Amino acid sequence: MRDLVFVAFLAAIFGMGLRRPFILVLAYVYIDIVSPQRLTYVLLNTVPISLIAVALAVGGWLLMDDKSDSRFSPRQGLIIALLVYCWATSAGADFPLDAKDKWDWVWKCLAFAAFLPLTLRTRLRIEALLLFMILSAASIIIVGGIKTAAGGGGYGQLDLMVNNNSGLYEGSTISTVAIAIIPLIAWFMRWGTIFPPDWKVKGFCLCLIFACVLIPIGTSTRTGTLCTVLVALLSLRNTKRKVLYLSMIAALGIVAIPFLPASFTDRMSTIKSHDADESASTRLAVWQWTMDYAKQHPFGGGFEAYRGNHIRYEIKKTDGGGPAPAVADQAVTDKARGYHSAYFEMLGEQGYLGLGLWLTISLIGLVRMEVLRRRYRDPDGAFGWAGPLAAALQTAHLVYLLGAAFIAIAFQPFVYMLIGAQIGLDSYLARRRSETGKAPLRHPRADPLPA
Repeated sequence: MRDLVFVAFLAAIFGMGLRRPFILVLAYVYIDIVSPQRLTYVLLNTVPISLIAVALAVGGWLLMDDKSDSRFSPRQGLIIALLVYCWATSAGADFPLDAKDKWDWVWKCLAFAAFLPLTLRTRLRIEALLLFMILSAASIIIVGGIKTAAGGGGYGQLDLMVNNNSGLYEGSTISTVAIAIIPLIAWFMRWGTIFPPDWKVKGFCLCLIFACVLIPIGTSTRTGTLCTVLVALLSLRNTKRKVLYLSMIAALGIVAIPFLPASFTDRMSTIKSHDADESASTRLAVWQWTMDYAKQHPFGGGFEAYRGNHIRYEIKKTDGGGPAPAVADQAVTDKARGYHSAYFEMLGEQGYLGLGLWLTISLIGLVRMEVLRRRYRDPDGAFGWAGPLAAALQTAHLVYLLGAAFIAIAFQPFVYMLIGAQIGLDSYLARRRSETGKAPLRHPRADPLPA
């Protein structure tokens, strides 16, 4: 029965896309985020629905969509440059078979990220893309939030619909994404037009934000906790009474402590004692190996190059109890351990040039969103919605960059869709400024960086 529901939903959305080709783009977004083929038993897991969806999306845009307002930005060129560079490093990868498996999905992620902004010609389309992204992620987040509230969860134990520790179904990744989209959900509570923000929409958004906050607790991920703190600090920009806001946040944190599960508090206690935590010690050892490897291989070793590492590190083990337990150093050896960081993932696999391209794409996006946030900060202006949206996209990107420091998600498709939304918003506003023939009165200076 569940298979039939998914098939009927996809058939309906593909059917609507034949009349409105942009809906086919949204269909691919849903499939790429939710992976419904993982959730079915027979009907979809034998059909390449992702390939079908992207072919229809690109074909629909080429054949039926209006391309008069489409613009190709420099940042899309950088994404294509990264795509070509990854292809070159894959050709000479240390582990060619494993590299091919990763390349098979990475190139699709980057190619779609470069294509996506071409379709975002209007505010409606930008808003529809973000809405589909949020609701697609929400189908996973709501399940995790309900299970957490019911007393389930634990590190590596929260069941997010499928028993598959990849994509958004991995604990640290879904924690990062769940916290990253909170500012976007808040934006829809005030500025959304597809679903006007009445009491029902605001009620759903508040419940979804609560579910997002529960995800780091249910997954017991330290990364999600750090991302939550970052969002709370960044939201100070939009708060007039900052001292009162910080006091309320601190009070809520103190009140929530007795209700937090023991699995979460035990996991968070290891943040301040990394030398006694095997997971943290492994990360540090792998990062050191990656830096040494990059010195000998400045252009990287291709995808999955970490499989060649051999690491040795020491952790502190407590022996016995009492007020003064004995602490001894224990040597641990391991090999083929993952990077545990997108930054070191890029450095090890793509070298200094690949890391530089990847960072440049992100840094330009942060600067451009800051320019738009300041330029359209007047909520009563014609584009009063644009400044808050740029701020939300910037915050989501910063949360990703923080989470990426501890997870190997350099090529997470959800984030590249956010980047596509950033480029689409920037290009759309640039077109509207050129159409009116003048920039807003506030912040009239030229843009420092291209879109």
